[in-house]
Amino acid sequence: MAVRKLSVALEESVAAEAAEAAERRGVSLSAWLNAAAERALVIERGLAGVAEWESEHGELSAEELAWADSVLDRSVAGQVAS
Repeated sequence: MAVRKLSVALEESVAAEAAEAAERRGVSLSAWLNAAAERALVIERGLAGVAEWESEHGELSAEELAWADSVLDRSVAGQVAS
């Protein structure tokens, strides 16, 4: 896998917590930050997809949003457990 080495600046508290989280997971800070960026990009693409769908079909109802929240809650709970 190709990688690009970057220099980034983080707030001190964010950098410290990220380093601790990486250590708990047993991965390098770079690997942890890469995974965090991947998750953020998935969320961003999902939100863009919802916005596109809503522009074509109208806003999701409160019931549909509640259902989606329950699916996401179960998904997150499964990730935390693993």
